[in-house]
Amino acid sequence: MVSVAEWAVDKGDAVLVTLGLGSCVAVVLYDPQTTVGGMAHLLLPSPSLSQDREKPAKFPETGVPYLVERMRQAGAAPRRLRARMIGGASMFASLGSSSVASVGERNISATREALDRAGIPVVGEDTGKDYGRSVYAFLDSGRVESRSYAHGVVVL
Repeated sequence: MVSVAEWAVDKGDAVLVTLGLGSCVAVVLYDPQTTVGGMAHLLLPSPSLSQDREKPAKFPETGVPYLVERMRQAGAAPRRLRARMIGGASMFASLGSSSVASVGERNISATREALDRAGIPVVGEDTGKDYGRSVYAFLDSGRVESRSYAHGVVVL
């Protein structure tokens, strides 16, 4: 189970799960050769938006490199990693505040930039819109599911 601003790395028959993504973005990285996978539940697009910067998985610019390094230590090859992105919804768009409403979009953009800097291609995505999601990453097969009450299961 991967909570807000947390991360996990495992391999084989493990399943990594994060529940209740709203404007947060979950990034799932996977090395198909070793079946090493990792997930980070990224909360905010930039460390400048938080006084508490102790958890690297809180932000894309620190969370992505941190996750890549932990996966490398577990046997993954960074050059083989592929990414899937889930979340980044505009959960508060009805409040009318553009800064609050755009947190999801900014999380998506910042995550994309961090993955690009790391040289990791995004091979699947279920982002944006106005509804929450949960994520299940099955490391034995590399299957990643984005689940929502209103929209069912999307396989990435």
